Amino acid sequence: MDSLENLYWFKKDLKFKAYLPVMIGCNNFCSYCIVPYVRGRERSISHGQIISAVEELVGGGVIEVMLLGQNVNSYGKDLVESTKFYNFACLLNDIAGIKGLKRIRFMTSHPKDFSKDLVRVIKENKNIMKHIHLPLQAGSNKVLKLMNRKYTREIFTEKYTYIKSIMPDCAITTDIIVGFPGEEEKDFYQTLEIVKCLRFHRAFTFIYSKRPGTKAFNLDDVVSKEEKKGWFRKLLELQNEISLEENSKMIGKNFEVLVEGPSTKIKNQIEGRLENNTIVNFNGEKNLMGKFITLKITDAKTFYLIGKMNKV
Repeated sequence: MDSLENLYWFKKDLKFKAYLPVMIGCNNFCSYCIVPYVRGRERSISHGQIISAVEELVGGGVIEVMLLGQNVNSYGKDLVESTKFYNFACLLNDIAGIKGLKRIRFMTSHPKDFSKDLVRVIKENKNIMKHIHLPLQAGSNKVLKLMNRKYTREIFTEKYTYIKSIMPDCAITTDIIVGFPGEEEKDFYQTLEIVKCLRFHRAFTFIYSKRPGTKAFNLDDVVSKEEKKGWFRKLLELQNEISLEENSKMIGKNFEVLVEGPSTKIKNQIEGRLENNTIVNFNGEKNLMGKFITLKITDAKTFYLIGKMNKV
């Protein structure tokens, strides 16, 4: 077994939050992505090694763990341990049972592998955060096929709707690429349509850029940069409007927040993170870092919230 310390890492001074890969590589070969070529095929880290690493982290004071993988939903397909098959839902459920671990997050999920079992495990465990990052990439079936995403807009919508039916308060975020080779205006408007319909909490949006070595590199691309920029602006305007509306629904409500340190948005304020992964800024002391507090949301912005500490 490799040293457990080699499995995980921390960001900045956030020693109460750890990042732990559960697998490396990817088997999906999306036509725009270089990852399978540079990181190789999917290789899952053993169930026992992951559990030992999380137990070690919690013993050292970690209260939140982010599980990482190019496609965490593929976890375990290459593993057979003691004749038992471990998929990601099983792994997640076992990690949730580790005493002292307050918050569990994971990314990224590939829609084609996202299962109902995983939704059940998230719902049944209070320490698994109700936030799922589920990359759409495009709302056009034609473009999804060109991207080699292996699902349709209908399949994506079905899975999104199922998650919301089981966990209405679950925040779902996504990735979207604009201007993929072969995308036409009618395809782009299909993306706008699905964004408007599903109402992602946030979307990480990108204008397509060529990457040598990928299958998409040699695809014909006849849409001008200016037109792509125009599409991109329309998508941003729509998603920013939705994000602000969704954030505004939290005004006046109280939420448990894990304090992470000085605000990156507002000078002389502190920031923390809600269960749904939204950042909230508030007046507070730096010694609250790494602690849970309750805040009342007083205002909402597109990308963050404003809160006020409740009196003890």
